[in-house]
Amino acid sequence: MKKKPIIRYVTIAAFLMLPLGAVYLYKKQSEKTQNEDSYEVGDENLDEIVDGIHVRTGLVAADGLQEVITNCTTCHSSKLIVQNRMGKEQWNATIRWMQETQGLWDLGDNQKIIVDYLTTNYPVFKKGRRAALRDIEWYTLDSD
Repeated sequence: MKKKPIIRYVTIAAFLMLPLGAVYLYKKQSEKTQNEDSYEVGDENLDEIVDGIHVRTGLVAADGLQEVITNCTTCHSSKLIVQNRMGKEQWNATIRWMQETQGLWDLGDNQKIIVDYLTTNYPVFKKGRRAALRDIEWYTLDSD
């Protein structure tokens, strides 16, 4: 009887374990995402502020925060708010667009509060993606 190399057994075991590992990782990621997105009434850290940041949303704790949470994060993530830095005219135009095409309700007096909050805490950047490099000590690479 011929002995089969151990590498064959290890290879077969690896191929059998691969799908199990993928399922395990998928379930862990699903649980993590579900835990991050689900907050139940009574959670003690639901409205916790740490270092000036609202923990659940990641938004700056300032006047107008509650209006932004109530009217904006009902439909989309606060991350969308943080990454879209606009001026007052741009925010008002975006709100009109959301009302005309996305079903956003009339914000009434809250619109001014929300726009003021956004332009104060997430102002337009005046520079590009990153600041220009300055005071760099360049060196020559040796080619051997």
